[in-house]
Amino acid sequence: MNRVGRAVLLTLFGVFFLFPLYAMADFSTRNLIHGGRTLQAWKNLIQNEMLYQAIIVSLLLAVFTVALMLVILVPTMIWVRLRAPWGKRLIEFLCLLPLTIPALVIVVGLRNVYLWVVYFLGESALTLTFVYVVLVLPFAYRSLDGALSSIDLKTLAEAARSLGAGWTTTILRVVVPNIWSGILSAAFISIAVVLGEYTIASLSGYQNLQVVIVAIGKSDGPTSVAASLATLLFGFVLLLILSLVTRRHRHAGVANGKGSR
Repeated sequence: MNRVGRAVLLTLFGVFFLFPLYAMADFSTRNLIHGGRTLQAWKNLIQNEMLYQAIIVSLLLAVFTVALMLVILVPTMIWVRLRAPWGKRLIEFLCLLPLTIPALVIVVGLRNVYLWVVYFLGESALTLTFVYVVLVLPFAYRSLDGALSSIDLKTLAEAARSLGAGWTTTILRVVVPNIWSGILSAAFISIAVVLGEYTIASLSGYQNLQVVIVAIGKSDGPTSVAASLATLLFGFVLLLILSLVTRRHRHAGVANGKGSR
């Protein structure tokens, strides 16, 4: 009975989550003028120059945001845990603070700062990287904090330092491999946040994927829905890869633990 109930619940949840995706796929392949089916909406993801450029911009924003976030957050969190444990609460407060600030307030607050960013780097949508790093901090911090809490960071660092490793070597070759699942989690969640972000880009006057999807949706519904569905599927694939990598890492850790015994 327990197995049957579990199967029924999984089926209901599957229908609940998959039916909207099916509806989006159905609508994006309809020929609203002549009837029947067509893949023109999906071809427009590449053929529509504005949409294609928006996809490239959003993917570059995701890559730059993840890279800058990891470069700033990983060494900072490691240093605080090893050298300044009193600052852990402060770092946690600062990283979680963006969750409590509306996007409109963030845009208005950063407007004067962005005058200097535009002056030095130009009016490119890629300058949104700096804002998106702030936006993904709460999610990335939680992932990295969980990974760092699961290892004996102080012992690993002291062992590496006692063998003559510098701090850069210690972080890159000792600590990072042990928190790889947390880094992947932070990266994938950050990518999903950046690809789905609309408010800040729209208020700042830049065209990322979501802004262009909304603009196209006013005149070409199927293409807009196809782009939205592609974004959702891409995020789902990222989370699936994260789940598989995390599970493999966990099984490898268990196997190594048994082998050492």
